[in-house]
Amino acid sequence: MSAHLEFPESHTVTFRLHVNGEEREVSAEPRTHLADVLREHCGLTATHLGCEQGVCGACTVEIDGVPQRSCLQSATRFEGREIRTLEAFENDPLGAALRRAFSEEHALQCGYCTPGMLITARDIVQRLPQADEARIREELAGNLCRCTGYRGIVRAIQRVLETYPHESSDGR
Repeated sequence: MSAHLEFPESHTVTFRLHVNGEEREVSAEPRTHLADVLREHCGLTATHLGCEQGVCGACTVEIDGVPQRSCLQSATRFEGREIRTLEAFENDPLGAALRRAFSEEHALQCGYCTPGMLITARDIVQRLPQADEARIREELAGNLCRCTGYRGIVRAIQRVLETYPHESSDGR
């Protein structure tokens, strides 16, 4: 006797997301994670999927100004919230300072973790302007890098912490 299993048909829902300053209407299955919606429906591929369990930090984006994992929750939960991916910081002076410091300090190798690292680094610089090496390492603990050993990443963030207030046009 063979059992016949029936599964409900998948369905999509339509919802609106505010991503990188733009309203986007998205149709996706309700269970689709934010990271997948950003990549597949919005074409924002800087958001990487690594572990898909919220451990590695490759999928980190800003939600209402706070770095969060985008692989853990359904995208529909973020309707009405401000989502910013790494692409949002392309013309941002702090983003530029971080990208330059990451390059100069050899803080990237394969680059897979870099988008999440840059989002986290931006948060560190904004929120903890006096952070020392130990605090930077503590803040980076949720972002895994298999290539660099973190020395260059920490140095890059330290460099920006030391120089960014002098480079900023908004007096920070």
